[in-house]
Amino acid sequence: MANEAILRDDLGENPIDFTVADGTGIEKGTLLKLTDPRTAIAASGGGDKLAGIAAIEKVASDGSTRLGVYRKGIFDMVADGTIAIGDAVMADGTDNKVIASTAVSGAAILGYALEAASAAETVQILVNVGAGGAIA
Repeated sequence: MANEAILRDDLGENPIDFTVADGTGIEKGTLLKLTDPRTAIAASGGGDKLAGIAAIEKVASDGSTRLGVYRKGIFDMVADGTIAIGDAVMADGTDNKVIASTAVSGAAILGYALEAASAAETVQILVNVGAGGAIA
């Protein structure tokens, strides 16, 4: 997969389980969105409500319906457009990149940028789904 999120620091948080479809393949480092009930699928739209980032690869039709998902940590991600240091970020919805967020709260906010980036540049993101990057 291109543009996968790469874990730099886990901040002491283990991935948590989400339900996934057995027939679906999900690459490690994929941004995942929430569906009901507590189910994760690949993010596909800008501003999706996010579950987090896939911690491991899920092979299609492997019999597994659970997947570990990171909801907190520092990740290298690829910017889709200009992101300023401290900007809240969200999924861009097309190619596993992040954009400066237009959301003000909720699970659409993935976290915030620890450094500035321009389009297609790798940027460190403090991921804390739904909290705007706050660690508390």
